[in-house]
Amino acid sequence: MAKEPVRVLVTGAAGQIGYALVPMIARGIMLGADQPVILHMLDIPFAAEALNGVKMELVDAAFPLLKGVVATTDVVEACTGVNVAVMVGGFPRKEGMERKDVMSKNVSIYKSQASALEQHAAPNCKVLVVANPANTNALILKEFAPSIPAKNITCLTRLDHNRALGQISERLSVQVSDVKNVIIWGNHSSTQYPDVNHATVGDKPVRELVKDDEWLNGEFITTVQQRGAAIIKARKLSSALSAASAACDHIRDWVLGTPEGLWVSMGVYSDGSYNVPAGVIYSFPVTCKNGEWTIVQGLAIDEFSRKKLDLTGAELTEEKELAYSCLS
Repeated sequence: MAKEPVRVLVTGAAGQIGYALVPMIARGIMLGADQPVILHMLDIPFAAEALNGVKMELVDAAFPLLKGVVATTDVVEACTGVNVAVMVGGFPRKEGMERKDVMSKNVSIYKSQASALEQHAAPNCKVLVVANPANTNALILKEFAPSIPAKNITCLTRLDHNRALGQISERLSVQVSDVKNVIIWGNHSSTQYPDVNHATVGDKPVRELVKDDEWLNGEFITTVQQRGAAIIKARKLSSALSAASAACDHIRDWVLGTPEGLWVSMGVYSDGSYNVPAGVIYSFPVTCKNGEWTIVQGLAIDEFSRKKLDLTGAELTEEKELAYSCLS
């Protein structure tokens, strides 16, 4: 018996990431090859014509799983009945802008979109925030959508996770699918901590295989932290394809589950695990089952890692205070 369609919202859908993401969703990469979808696409009035062009292309692609497209500039229409919301739209930092200016703009956007999701989304809607500052945008969304459970509001650090897998794969000349259980701790920013202390290839620890602690504790970390900036420099545009792919990975694993013995990185509402500040959205290693994520517990944290976890936690606490100051 055919499954009921799942309604998936993509905000900022006429932008670069949205344009890469919507065909992936329509093809079944996010929710599975047998799951019909109805796409809800939202963008600002300025982008309405481009958004309609994206809708035309979706129609022209004749995706068998795509059972309908809502393309709108109205946030209520966009949010009505959605089961999954991928929040790609946000206000980017522009030259000469202070962090507080960017935060203030995004607080306003996420407050409005949170209210619409709160009132009009389907019960148990799952939310993934992609737009930066992703962790703190997700926190603001949580504040203004109190009926959406905190566990249903996440942010994207899977892109950083995938970047870390890619770097190890290239360094060891192995298939990326053979690299398991890297971790991204903390903020989706330059303070994030890509951690390979528990990662393996086959049954061997990555540290043992790489045999270069200086690289793993230095260049590897900064490469992952600054990969987005490197792509902007090379492409003259921000990473869109890899971000869209990571968003699909994040939702797919969350909804369909992670394979046994494998964990992934997700920005989730901190309960204080690993002595991380509670009440911020922080990236942890998680496993997923039956549509729920669970933080992997009991991993050993060495002194080097402890400092990194604390540093990115402190930045998130500072961002939270900055965001809340924009509310007053």
